[in-house]
Amino acid sequence: MAKGRKKTSIPPKYATVAIAGLRQTRNGKHHDLMGGIFEEIENLEPGRALKVPMDGIGGVTLENLRSAIHRTATGKKFRVETIADGGNFYVWKRPTSKE
Repeated sequence: MAKGRKKTSIPPKYATVAIAGLRQTRNGKHHDLMGGIFEEIENLEPGRALKVPMDGIGGVTLENLRSAIHRTATGKKFRVETIADGGNFYVWKRPTSKE
């Protein structure tokens, strides 16, 4: 600002809200898909993998599915492994040292 100039007050265009009242996470485009997959992963028996048919996930690419799985797993403090074959995607909980 130049010396001697006063800053003019411009009326705000937008309302303000307290941050404490806002949700701190977002629901991305894979939120519903990840919710269903992780609900099942949480109940998997050790030594079992969840088999997700690639043609049944609404056109999500393998790369995007793998990224979403690992991003969600990190947020839930899960350690998972994934692998894919021609038409299926497999995901399972990585065994801990106790299992």
